[in-house]
Amino acid sequence: MANQLRFSGTMPANLLPFLPDYSIDEPNYRRHLAWLAAVPGVTGIVCNGHAAEVSSLDRAERCRALEIALDEVGDRLPLITGIYTDNTLEAVALAREAKSIGAAGLLVFPPTLFMWGAQLRPEMALSHFRAIAKAVDLPLVVFEYPPASGIGYSPDTLAELARIETVVAVKDWSNDMVALERNLRALRGTGRPVALLSSYTMSLLGSFLLGADGSISGMGSVAADLQAELFAAVQAQDLERARTLNDRLEPLVRVFYAPPFVDMHNRMKEALVLLGRIERAVVRPPLQPIGAAERETIRHALVEAGLLSPQRTRKVS
Repeated sequence: MANQLRFSGTMPANLLPFLPDYSIDEPNYRRHLAWLAAVPGVTGIVCNGHAAEVSSLDRAERCRALEIALDEVGDRLPLITGIYTDNTLEAVALAREAKSIGAAGLLVFPPTLFMWGAQLRPEMALSHFRAIAKAVDLPLVVFEYPPASGIGYSPDTLAELARIETVVAVKDWSNDMVALERNLRALRGTGRPVALLSSYTMSLLGSFLLGADGSISGMGSVAADLQAELFAAVQAQDLERARTLNDRLEPLVRVFYAPPFVDMHNRMKEALVLLGRIERAVVRPPLQPIGAAERETIRHALVEAGLLSPQRTRKVS
């Protein structure tokens, strides 16, 4: 089944609400997931990704986050869960665990040790994915990082990964339109039905016009409706509508991805509070809450994007 699956459309990466004691806020997580699942054009949800602060979650919490998501929306949409570890043996164990819980697919993060020169040893990436593919018959999504990070895969390596039978998609976060196009051409050149899902949220319109099959986006947790409408407009070749939607997304891109980049998901949580979708914007240390002035900037961006009334005030949590 896995090798016949092709991912496309808008796949938001959910944020993960926390209580003041940093435990998972299940009621607000369920509210957030229910909103995402109800958005027309959303074709799946990615949990245990960067947007969910996966690096701060222990193994039991990652399992619980997936279990909650499956219970809340798993009968409506496929749930893709992140495999985040520097250890191939642990990646295999996490993959087996995710399958046993009920995940529909796996988003495989590159081990961070790849930044020390693994681009010159592509067999490291290939053996990592082949081990996971051998262990579980689930669709695999390759997480492509920016080339400058040192852990992005070259187009040639992506093409080799795409030849693994259960690899069905690449989440392309190259953050470079030239690199994204090269990756897209490399994937198409394999002749396999491997989707390119853009995570280049700062230029979704451009990546959709190039031919991306959809998106995986943390900002989709806030604006999945606009992202889905943008993708539909491009697919319908309605460029005027696409430009209008892109103009609405631009103020959100501007504030969420402003320096320091590390605060992007903190800002998105604040946006969900302002929109009344969750109650509080708790982030886990070492992340830190943002200040009142930046919250006001986010509020203005939501108003500019047409997602929030100018009269609406932030709910105090």
